[in-house]
Amino acid sequence: MSTPESEKRDLAAQVLIVEDEAEHAEVMAEALRKPGHVCAIVHGVDQAMEELRHGSFDVIITDLRMPASGGSHGVAPDGGDAGMKVLETARRLQPEAETIMVTAHGDVGTARAAFKLGAYDFIEKPLDLEVFRSLVNRAAENVLMRHQSAGLNELVQHDGFEGIVAGSEAMKKIIQTVRTVAPSNLPTLITGESGTGKELIAQAVHRNSLRASKRFVAFNCAGQSESLLEDALFGHVRGAFTGADRDREGVFEYAHGGSLFLDEIGDMPLAMQAKLLRVLETGEVVRLGSNETRRADVRFVSATNRDLKAMVAQGSFRGDLYFRIDGAHVHLPPLRERREDIPRIVRHALARFSAQLSKPVPPITDAALMRLAAYDWPGNVRQLLNVVNRMVVTAFGASSNPTLDAAHVPDEIATSDPIDTPDTGGSRVGSLAGTTLDVLEKRAIRETLRLTGGNREQAAKLLGIGERTLYRKLKDYGLR
Repeated sequence: MSTPESEKRDLAAQVLIVEDEAEHAEVMAEALRKPGHVCAIVHGVDQAMEELRHGSFDVIITDLRMPASGGSHGVAPDGGDAGMKVLETARRLQPEAETIMVTAHGDVGTARAAFKLGAYDFIEKPLDLEVFRSLVNRAAENVLMRHQSAGLNELVQHDGFEGIVAGSEAMKKIIQTVRTVAPSNLPTLITGESGTGKELIAQAVHRNSLRASKRFVAFNCAGQSESLLEDALFGHVRGAFTGADRDREGVFEYAHGGSLFLDEIGDMPLAMQAKLLRVLETGEVVRLGSNETRRADVRFVSATNRDLKAMVAQGSFRGDLYFRIDGAHVHLPPLRERREDIPRIVRHALARFSAQLSKPVPPITDAALMRLAAYDWPGNVRQLLNVVNRMVVTAFGASSNPTLDAAHVPDEIATSDPIDTPDTGGSRVGSLAGTTLDVLEKRAIRETLRLTGGNREQAAKLLGIGERTLYRKLKDYGLR
């Protein structure tokens, strides 16, 4: 019974074949290409080491005995150890992959020993291609199931950590910092551009602290006059001003025992900064119209998109307050500096917005992901989520079973030129005049590989070149 095309696509695996006999290697590859697997062939251990260092594979098939390098047949003096060397390296460099040993009849005992080193299975020569194909399919299914399980765990972890998608090294370090400082009572300052997720980090600090069972109270200081801000923070008593017909507690009292998050603290007027500093130092507030002090025990977290150090130097922000609130510092990089997180955020958002519509999660093409990843997102994660939400609504409005592709990416995103976007240093990424084509090509290859998680086959397809060409350029440019 033939395998349905949809199943072929689902089971398609990246396969590395290590076999010194070129004709035999090609027969194996042809047998595996029929069900949709993508095969790379090398003819010696040295070549296999290069592939394992630079490639990304689901299944590795290696002959037990072969020469150390390709180009000559027969068994090298250490040929009996060649397949074991491939297996050992595969377990170290490609721990998610399954390795299948191909053996002659007399090597079955050695092949069985390979199980102790983590081999998935072995098969004897001459190969029964149906049995061989079935064995590789089972190994590929094994890897696929692990990937799916890891994906579910990743989503659970994201939800458990306040929706923070942390694939990039920068975000992983930030989450580790949050986990480290959260159990303490250190004031925490979160900086970063608008839309980077500063409130999510503040919530994560609270939920991973000893105050997690108490209130988390958020208040935005932007656009507030001094009188309104003082009332909101510290409260008032009845009769304090016209219209004050009852006592009202401020956010400090309301958050007592829990965490208080003041967003856009850099927008706070100087006079209010002095009053805030006093409260943070004493742990006491005085309501407007009252002389009575009230206890306000809070974990204080603040955020701003401004450069507070520069404001201190300019005299627009108090230095003593800055040092008081900067007990622990978390800086969120803009999305354009962690583009490798964009596909993760998009897929997470697809699941979220599809669930809101009670719809299945639609697949998204590489072309659509590349267009989204190429954009510089001045509004950062907030803007990206809004765009994905619009794409989901639009796609389901046109079809009950859509696949999101480049045509679903809004025109203002798809047709923008990321080269014209300023970088964080104030220069322009678009200052490319005089830049050599080699430098541009190297940058394109490096960023595409980062986007695809090191998957060379997918990167080559996105770059519009062959995988062998990409591999040659990786060696030429010294990219790892």
